[in-house]
Amino acid sequence: MSRQPLTAPIRFLEPPPFPHSPLSPGNGYESPGETEFNFMQGSAIPGTQSRPRTARTLSTTFIPRVLGGSHANQSIDMVVEKQPAPVRVRFKDRIALYQWTWFTMTMATGGIANLLHSIPYRSEWLRVSGVCFYLFNLLLFITNCVLITMRFWMRKGSFVGSFTDQVESLFIPSFVVSIATILINTCEYGLERTGPWLQHCLEYMFWMYIILAVASSASMYLVLWSTTMFPIHTMTPVWVFPAYPLLLTAPFASNLIAQAGLKNHTIHAMSIAICAVTVQGTGFLISFMVIASFLYRLMTQKLPKDTQRPGVFISIGPSGFTVAGIVHLGSMAHDILPEDGFLGENRDLVAAIIKITSVFVGLWLWGLSVWFFFVSVGSLFKYIRPSHRGLPFLMTWWSFVFPNTALVTATEALGKVFESEALKIAGCIMAGVLVCVWFLVFGTMVRAIYQRKLLWPVKDTLPK
Repeated sequence: MSRQPLTAPIRFLEPPPFPHSPLSPGNGYESPGETEFNFMQGSAIPGTQSRPRTARTLSTTFIPRVLGGSHANQSIDMVVEKQPAPVRVRFKDRIALYQWTWFTMTMATGGIANLLHSIPYRSEWLRVSGVCFYLFNLLLFITNCVLITMRFWMRKGSFVGSFTDQVESLFIPSFVVSIATILINTCEYGLERTGPWLQHCLEYMFWMYIILAVASSASMYLVLWSTTMFPIHTMTPVWVFPAYPLLLTAPFASNLIAQAGLKNHTIHAMSIAICAVTVQGTGFLISFMVIASFLYRLMTQKLPKDTQRPGVFISIGPSGFTVAGIVHLGSMAHDILPEDGFLGENRDLVAAIIKITSVFVGLWLWGLSVWFFFVSVGSLFKYIRPSHRGLPFLMTWWSFVFPNTALVTATEALGKVFESEALKIAGCIMAGVLVCVWFLVFGTMVRAIYQRKLLWPVKDTLPK
C-alpha cells in the first residue's frame, strides 16, 4: 500500500514558558540562560545556550525530522496558532507588576543626597542641591509605598507570594535600606536647622532601626533558606541584599553623633557608637562570605548574563559603607569616649588607638571596594563596542548608583582624616559623575515606562 501525501495542516501550539526560561519575560535577575560573552576575545563562547527557536525554526528543523523519508521534501501547510486580539491593558494590570525592586530607586536617590553632603568643599548651592534630592526621595518613597500597597490590595496573595518568590524576595530589604537613607539624610540636612526635639527623635529612631535591620535581615535569610533553592550558577551579588540594612548602621550613627555634636545637645553617643560598630561588623562579615561565593561562581560559571551585569556593582557596597561609617566614628573617638576613660584606660590613649586602627582597617576595605569597582566596570566592557546593541533598561540599572555612593563617601572620609587634597578632589569628581549617572538612569526609566517597556504586561500574563 503506497503512502498518501500529507495534506492536512499541522498545528503547533507554543508551550507556555517555564519560569526563568529564555521564553519568559525577564526582569534582570533571573538565572543565566543566554549566550555568554568572552571578555578577552569579544565573541560568543561555543556550547552555551542559543536563542529560543521560533515557529519558523520549528518548521525547518522539527518537521522534516519527524516525517522522514520522502515526506521530508513534500510541501506542508503548517498553521501556527494566531495571537489573540490585543487586550486593553488596565491600570490595575500595570500596578500588578510593581515589585519591591522599585525601592532600589529610593536607595539610590537617598544615596545621592548623602553623597552631596559628604563633599568637603561646602557651599550654599551644594546644600540646596542635597536638600532637593532629599525631598524628592521622600516623594519617591511615598509613591513606592502607595503603589506597592495597591498591588497587594488588588492582587490577593501577592504580598505573601513576594516573600517566597526566588527573585523578588531578595529585594524586600531595599525597603528597609530606603528608610535608612531617609534617616541619614534627616540627620545631615535637618539637625543643623532644628532644635533638640529632632535630635532625640532620631536617637529613638536609631534604636528602632537597629531592631528593624537585624530582624529583617535574619528573617529574610531564614525565609529564603526555608522556601527556595539557589543554585550556585545563578549566584549574583544580589544575594547580599538581605544584609544591606545592617550596613547602614555605622553611617547612620556617625552622622547622628556628628550633627548632634555641632548643636551641643546630649545623646548617648557611646552606646550608639558601640552598637553601630557591632551591627556594622556583622553585616560586613555576612556580605563578605556571600561575595566569596560569588567569586567562586565567577571562577566556575564566568560572568553573569547581560541583564545581570549591573548587579555586579552591589559587591562594592559592603566594604564602602563600612569604611565610611568606621572611619567617621574613629575620627570622633575622642569626643565619643567618656571623660573618665574607657575600659580602665586613659581616654586620650584609647582614642588615638581607635582612630589609627579605624583608619588602617578603612584603607584595607577601601582598596577592596576600589578593586570590585574596576571588576564591575570591566564586566560592562562589551557594551561600549560599536557593534553591540546596548543594554535594555531594567531596574538593575540603579545598581550603577547606590553602591557607588558608598565608594565616594568612603573616599571623602579618608580624604578628611588624612587631610589629602588628592582624595578630596577625586571624591568630588566621582560625585559629579555619579550625579550625572543618576539623571541618566532616572531619565531612561521614565522613557521606558512611557514606551511601555517597563510596567507593561506581556502575553499570557493578563487575566482571562
